[in-house]
Amino acid sequence: MNLDILYVRPEGSGWGPVTELVALTARLFDARVLEVDDRGEVSRVRKAASALPRGRRRRGSHLLIVAANPAAAAYMAHPRLWFPGYESAAAWIIDSFWTDRTPRILRGRPHVDHLFITDPDLTGEWGELTGKPVTVLPWGSDTTLFPDARDDRPVDLLRLGRQPAAWDDDAVTMADARAHGLVFAGRPPMNTDLGRNQVNVREALSQAKTVLAFSNLVSPAAYTHPSRDYLTGRWTDALAAGCLVAGTAPAAAATTLWKGATLEISPLSRKDSWSVLQAAASSWTPASALALQRQARSRLDWRIRLRDMCAAMDWPVPENLSRELAHVLD
Repeated sequence: MNLDILYVRPEGSGWGPVTELVALTARLFDARVLEVDDRGEVSRVRKAASALPRGRRRRGSHLLIVAANPAAAAYMAHPRLWFPGYESAAAWIIDSFWTDRTPRILRGRPHVDHLFITDPDLTGEWGELTGKPVTVLPWGSDTTLFPDARDDRPVDLLRLGRQPAAWDDDAVTMADARAHGLVFAGRPPMNTDLGRNQVNVREALSQAKTVLAFSNLVSPAAYTHPSRDYLTGRWTDALAAGCLVAGTAPAAAATTLWKGATLEISPLSRKDSWSVLQAAASSWTPASALALQRQARSRLDWRIRLRDMCAAMDWPVPENLSRELAHVLD
């Protein structure tokens, strides 16, 4: 099987986990990666090309489009889609909650055989929008990048990403935590290099017991969905590192995560949350962190998602993927 991966590369420093997912997929499938920068609305030529019939299906050649949001999938209108063509084509939409941004090429056109989305509650809506079979591949993590939790961790509470107003000032939160006998660490240092940025995040997580992360519905921003909440790599990477996630969990946590993975605290009041966070810190042990990691490996590793993709597409599971997944699940 020959696989091409078209990665529509988004702007911003928050897409490091997806960039690493693409690299992992390419390595496990021995695939070729075609990268295109997402520059917003596609050209008129690409839009018009979506109306063309599908080209010939070249046996043994397959295409996977990885798009940060539905609109980015329009970039698949590439000459290679028609010549030499692909036996099968799949699109994996990461921010699949933006259903109102679905491009024409996904709406009833013949160029995509299967859609993969991350939001478990939207399969019906996506099926109606596109007329395609839809499978959920939830957010995951490369759990092999996180060493086993063996030693004590110096940070009781780590900020990761966007926070609601009550938790947004790291200096205030740090002083408040210190007053309650806890060690708080602000956001990991940002780097324009996505790979270095991910290393910084993993290093910070490896030193933390609990991570602070809130649903977008209580911690909104201009770029988040105003009415749909969703799980992201903040939760999955934190759990892969063996960190409990404190905050307000999105609804998808109920199906993707497990009991004991998250800890609910107030997004509005730090004062009401410190006793809960103190209890979490005092009960933490390397063994409890390792238990979280084992759950993450059995539920969240990206290799599980890739195996499920192969099953949905009737693609053979690469030997590399089978071997590494067996090691993860051992």
